[in-house]
Amino acid sequence: MKFLAMAKLSTKRRATMRAAGALVVLGFLAFALHAISGLGSEALFGTWVYCAVMAGAAASCLTRAALVRRERSAWLLIGLGLLIWTGGEIYYEAALAISGSVPIPSPADAGYLAFYPLTYAGLIVLLRERIGSFPATRWLDGLIAGLAVAAATAALALGPIAAASNTGSALETATNLAYPICDLTLLTLVVTAASFTGWRPGATWSLLGAGMVVLAASDVAYLLQSAQGTYVEGGILDAAWPLGALLIAGAAWVRPSARRRVVARGMRVAAVPIAAALLAMAVLAAERAGDLPAAAEVLAFTTLLAVIGRLALALRRAGESLAGSEREATTDELTGLANRRALMADLAATVDRAPAAGNSHLLVMFDLDGFKLYNDTFGHPTGDALLARLGGRLEAFATSYGRAYRLGGDEFCLLAECSPAEVERILAGAGAALAERGEGFEISASQGSVLVPSEAATVKDAMQLADRRMYADKVSERISAGSQSRDVLLAALRERTPLLAEQAVDVAGLAQALAEELDMSAEERDETTRAAQLHEVGKMAIPDAILTKPGPLSDSEWEFVRRHPLIGERIIGSAAALVPVARLVRSVGERWGGGGYPDGLSGEQIPLGSRVVAVSAAYAAMVSERPHAVAMRPARALEELRRGAGEQFDLAVVEAFGRVAARREAQVQGQTSAAPATGRASKEAPWR
Repeated sequence: MKFLAMAKLSTKRRATMRAAGALVVLGFLAFALHAISGLGSEALFGTWVYCAVMAGAAASCLTRAALVRRERSAWLLIGLGLLIWTGGEIYYEAALAISGSVPIPSPADAGYLAFYPLTYAGLIVLLRERIGSFPATRWLDGLIAGLAVAAATAALALGPIAAASNTGSALETATNLAYPICDLTLLTLVVTAASFTGWRPGATWSLLGAGMVVLAASDVAYLLQSAQGTYVEGGILDAAWPLGALLIAGAAWVRPSARRRVVARGMRVAAVPIAAALLAMAVLAAERAGDLPAAAEVLAFTTLLAVIGRLALALRRAGESLAGSEREATTDELTGLANRRALMADLAATVDRAPAAGNSHLLVMFDLDGFKLYNDTFGHPTGDALLARLGGRLEAFATSYGRAYRLGGDEFCLLAECSPAEVERILAGAGAALAERGEGFEISASQGSVLVPSEAATVKDAMQLADRRMYADKVSERISAGSQSRDVLLAALRERTPLLAEQAVDVAGLAQALAEELDMSAEERDETTRAAQLHEVGKMAIPDAILTKPGPLSDSEWEFVRRHPLIGERIIGSAAALVPVARLVRSVGERWGGGGYPDGLSGEQIPLGSRVVAVSAAYAAMVSERPHAVAMRPARALEELRRGAGEQFDLAVVEAFGRVAARREAQVQGQTSAAPATGRASKEAPWR
């Protein structure tokens, strides 16, 4: 059992508290031994030890409230309840037991009965602290179980107690009946509390519930024995009250567990109502066969009514859940638009339904341009907010023509019925709804449309044709903007350093083949190829004296060179269409094992496109003539790449490059028998 840590308390105080707790437990064991065997003085054990144990249990709860902030109110209420109960016991022993006449009611009864409302309040506060929210089904399950237990208890015990109480005054009868009524209420609350934990109460609730049940059962047994004239003071029953109090005190010092949401499934949902209904029916059947208290019959009947209410609530929630599941199955969670599943169903119905005379069904697919950059720049939550905002605009526009959908990611769709004259207006309006620009970003949408059934007669054909047209539109836009910016930069690089520009073309061819070997997507292959073409752009800012230096570079010169990825990123990133390319260029100098530049990334932190360009550039540099080293044979260059795999380069990329190089070498050998020059590699990793 995990007890509360008391690290903030002094060692002396902790030792004192442990000693006090042990003393209270020893006192209870001594009292229990006296109750069982009759050893020892009744005055000593029945009065002093008994009251000391009860006072110790109350002090334990109050100490817990004083020392631990969490759940302080709950344990303060429970501790006060036990303390007032103990006060009633002390008054009974000091003033009533020695008088030989015990009036009912008495101040002792006031102390005993005051325990219940304080404990009720403490349990409710503790429930709120431990569980947080109180769903209606949990309340109802607990109430049903509590009513069933109360009905059974009333059937067994309330009759004899009520019969014995009828011999006294009305006030005496009310006082005697208050105990079983309060105990039944306590049992109901304890069972309700157990239901809130999903019938898995844990250490705290197990001890607390056991203590409450022991106290309630002790009261009922005492009242029954008193009614039957069989109660003997100082017997084993007297040990039950301090036992219940100690169980409650122990619960106070168990470490609270974290709040958890309990979800009942399957038969666990129905187990409590079924068991309670069977118990209630058994009570009602016993009432027909014998004379049971009216309260037992009322409680049993109320239990059945509560079970019926629980069944009605379960059926209503099941219907709502089914409707919600169907709605969720066809609704995009982020935007609230219909999803791909809904589109396929609507499109199937559209294909089977002829449009109005002169009209066609129009299917338009959209893919956002610039969203990936927006998401990477501003973060995924902001990106989700943008998607929700654009989806809302598309839905508002589509209302007049048809229905809008989100297919996933940054893809949207529109299905409408319109005349040929309305097509261009719908395409323009939907495109405008999916466009947004601001400081540092611009979002637009590539689109592909198809008319059904004139251009596509089936759902599959319509989706494929719209998708192809959308992708063609997207590639056209990207190539147009990106190619223009790339051509300008390559022209500048060619004018500044012709050798770098020529070598960049070779690197681009290698990178493109390697990206295809790695099965990268079309968009990733395009970005990687452009990064390979432009990865040397930043070297335009490096003096020729360093670029063409025949010997090794000094540390200061290397520091200058290592800034070229950042310079290249700034130059390339000035063109919005090349921002993803600029980010790849920034990371070409990183090393798989760490220690590269400019950010010291490692492993999967390095973009795959950057890893592809790094291997391609290193190979191209090694097989080319350079100021500080002669060209290597391709086989030797591959050996150098493999030697750096796992440390400088990604091993998987190097292995894929080996396959690409082997195919290229085979093609070369088929065209010419000339052998490349051999040479000695420098120890520095190639950077040109």
